[in-house]
Amino acid sequence: MLKELIAANDEKVSKEHCKGMEGLVAEATKHVLEEGPDKGPLLDVMIIAQYQRMTHYGIAGFGTAAAYAEALGLKADTKKLKDATKDIYGGDEYMTKLAESTVNLQAEDA
Repeated sequence: MLKELIAANDEKVSKEHCKGMEGLVAEATKHVLEEGPDKGPLLDVMIIAQYQRMTHYGIAGFGTAAAYAEALGLKADTKKLKDATKDIYGGDEYMTKLAESTVNLQAEDA
């Protein structure tokens, strides 16, 4: 989506690898798949925690891009970016509810 917005504003789109997200994925892989339990409630807690770390990174990036688009007066782009940020927040909030209502309680009892 970001590439489409950049191209739509007649700017050069370059391929850029996100080392920040790469680091988050590497940490999640290490902590969850390599060092975490094979299964069970604690694994679920760890998966949610790593997912939320990644969503918070996405919220920061898309939120910043939305604020920048708004400052530039790009109303359509601002809406798309704010909608994307809202969707990411929704996933994060869902994971929080899931953790607090079920997963954390199951891990506590394990």
